[in-house]
Amino acid sequence: MALRVALVASEAAPFAKTGGLADMVGSLAVALARQGLEVTLVLPAYAGVLRRADVVGAGMGFNVPAIDGIERTEVLESVLGEDARAYFVRTDRFFDRPGLYGQGGADYQDNADRFAYFARAALALLARLGPYDVLHGHDWQAGLAIAYLRLQPDRYPALASTRTLFTVHNVGYQGLFDAGVFPRLQVDDAHYWSNFEFYGNISYLKAGLSLAERLTTVSPSYAEEIMTPEQGFGLHGVFKERAGDLVGIMNGADYAVWDPSVDPFIARQYSPVAPEGKRDCKRDLQRRLELPPSDAPLAGMVARLVDQKGLDILVGALDALLSRDLQLAVLGTGNPYHEQALRECGQLHPDRMAVRIGFDEELAHAIEAGSDLFLMPSRYEPSGLNQLYSLRYGTIPVVRATGGLKDSVLPFDEATGGGTGFLFEDYESAALVQAVDRALDCHGRPAAWRRLVANAMAQDFSMERTAAEYAELYAKLVDRDD
Repeated sequence: MALRVALVASEAAPFAKTGGLADMVGSLAVALARQGLEVTLVLPAYAGVLRRADVVGAGMGFNVPAIDGIERTEVLESVLGEDARAYFVRTDRFFDRPGLYGQGGADYQDNADRFAYFARAALALLARLGPYDVLHGHDWQAGLAIAYLRLQPDRYPALASTRTLFTVHNVGYQGLFDAGVFPRLQVDDAHYWSNFEFYGNISYLKAGLSLAERLTTVSPSYAEEIMTPEQGFGLHGVFKERAGDLVGIMNGADYAVWDPSVDPFIARQYSPVAPEGKRDCKRDLQRRLELPPSDAPLAGMVARLVDQKGLDILVGALDALLSRDLQLAVLGTGNPYHEQALRECGQLHPDRMAVRIGFDEELAHAIEAGSDLFLMPSRYEPSGLNQLYSLRYGTIPVVRATGGLKDSVLPFDEATGGGTGFLFEDYESAALVQAVDRALDCHGRPAAWRRLVANAMAQDFSMERTAAEYAELYAKLVDRDD
């Protein structure tokens, strides 16, 4: 009999997305279903969800305890892939808003209430659809779903045998709220210090980490890094305590979406056996970005423009990079300071650098296909997806050796012909420039570059491989006797 697994998350592509969390959750649900598991995905019914033609009423509704009383929840549904089912809990005063978590660069003031309610509503829904073998929560927005099920199982008797797994995608985002919120969560005070308290506040992420039976994060190296003070963001002690229950599973890429042989957004499809189309994609990208047609290497970057993604050292490296025979294309949105610095540099060097502030899915694909190099100088990177896409597109990653970047990009060794990209250790502008220089040097030797590109395109980081690891973990969790 197929395992029944419920994924609870605040976003999943294609229904709601702010970043890589959505890509991972959506593609994982589809891949798990393809492997024969019975998969249910539960999300909030945001404003964007309500406008989708493929989301319809499920003919189900119920009352759920909210912070300030009882709230009515209606349920919507859709299909994800061929076999996964997606359900949406609809309570418009919480979720029918312009943004998922905030607006105008500021979080919504009632996010503590919104995602406490989401946790209650998700469990109420799953109790009606259950039983389930595993509840798999993702990031702080689902932390209370784990906590409520473990601390108050009598409220959800249909889920009494459900095992719990919690995945941390980025420990830098913890769901921190004033301690005054805690009494409104309707949890016994005895659990405050051990499961919720965090330096005078409360953390929804800590609640999930403390109470889930098993923990995962999104790459093996990141699972080790978060146990250090430098990258644990104050929770390294919790991760150390739970080290025996923590495993790092590398995120996978959805090759149905990110593969140059099938990509509908690029100028000409190509593959390892027919790579000629990449040159056409480069010319198309230069045209789109109003860069002069040139055979000089083109380095792309698609990212949130924040320090975590290395924008501070990138900005510090721009003068040196643009003094090379190199073009640079950047797409993203984020810190206004970084946005302005990039804009100004692009205006000073219009023949060398193109900057587009915002999110543009089609242009993101065009940058992956049309670039020769892809820059990811992250301060820390739990998993990363763009380096996986870049490998598939024969776009050579230049990355800092951290987290999932270190796990998925191998240093190129021209002597042996092995490796897939260029890495640097020190979080400094000079180290980034040196790594780019190594890449440019290799690009100047066509035979070595062709070998490098072939190595990159031969890599397999498919979501199917990731889903198989999760399916194995689910099975072990269900078979545990404790």
